[in-house]
Amino acid sequence: MKQEIDFIKFNPTQNMTILVKTNYPVEEYSHIASKIMSYDNVYAEQVGFIEKPINNKAAAYLQMAGGEFCGNACMALAAYIASENGLKLNDLTEILLEVSGTDNLIMCQVKRNLDEYYCQVTMPFPKRIETRTIKYDGSDLNIVIVRYHEFIHIVIEVEEFSKTEREKAQSLAKLLGVTLGSYLIGILLYKSKSHELAPLIYVTHLDSMIWERGCGSGTASLGAYLAWKNKGEIVAKIRQPGGIINVAATCYKEELTSLRIEGSVGIVAQGKAFIDV
Repeated sequence: MKQEIDFIKFNPTQNMTILVKTNYPVEEYSHIASKIMSYDNVYAEQVGFIEKPINNKAAAYLQMAGGEFCGNACMALAAYIASENGLKLNDLTEILLEVSGTDNLIMCQVKRNLDEYYCQVTMPFPKRIETRTIKYDGSDLNIVIVRYHEFIHIVIEVEEFSKTEREKAQSLAKLLGVTLGSYLIGILLYKSKSHELAPLIYVTHLDSMIWERGCGSGTASLGAYLAWKNKGEIVAKIRQPGGIINVAATCYKEELTSLRIEGSVGIVAQGKAFIDV
C-alpha cells in the first residue's frame, strides 16, 4: 500500500531539502522522512514538515523530522511562502517562522532574484561556547563545543579534509550521539586559512549521518565561535562543497549580540511522492 505525500524540494546551497505540505501525525514523521529522502524516492539530505503556527505573528511552523533546528530549511520555507505570496523580481519581504529546536521566532528576509531567492535568517544563539582538549583515538584532540538547547556542534580545525579526518568525525558523531542524547550532533571540520567548511550532520532520532554540501546552522555556529574567539564582530564567506554561505556575528564581553546567515535558495521541484506505508 502506498501513501501519497505532497512535497516541495529546495536547493539551499546544495543542501537538498524536502518540505512536506500534507498533514500527518507527528509519530509518522520519521518514517515518512526516511522514505522520501532515500535515493530511490525524491532524494534529499533532510526533511521538514509545514504546520500551522501557534503564535499568530508567525507565517508557519516548521517541524524538522528529527526535531532539530535547521537554518537552510528556514530559508527554504521562507522562500516558498514568498513565492506563494507572489513576491516580484527584486522585491524584499520579511517572514516570521516558528521552528523546531528553538523557542524563538525566526526572522527571514527574502529577496527574489531572477531564478532563485536570496535569504537572510536571524539564527538562535548558542547557550555556551567552550574549547576543550579531549583524549580520542589515542591522542589529544582540540575541539570547540557550541551548545544549543537540543543540539550540539563541534568545531574542529584541520589542515585538510582527509579521509582520516572524515572517518574520525563520523565515529565521534556516533559516540556523542549515544552519550549525549541530543537530537543532532554536528561535526564541523574547518580550514581557517581558506574559510572552508566540511559539515557532518548526525540526526540521532533518524540515525541519519550526512556530509552536507552546505550547512546553514553549522555556518552560524562557526560564525558564533569566530566572533567569540575574536571578542568582536566578524563577517565571513564560508566556502562549502555546494557553494558559499555568508555569516555575520557580533560578540560583546563574551556574549553574542547578533548572529545571522545569508544564502540563496532555489525551488527545484513540487508534486506528489509515493511511499510504502
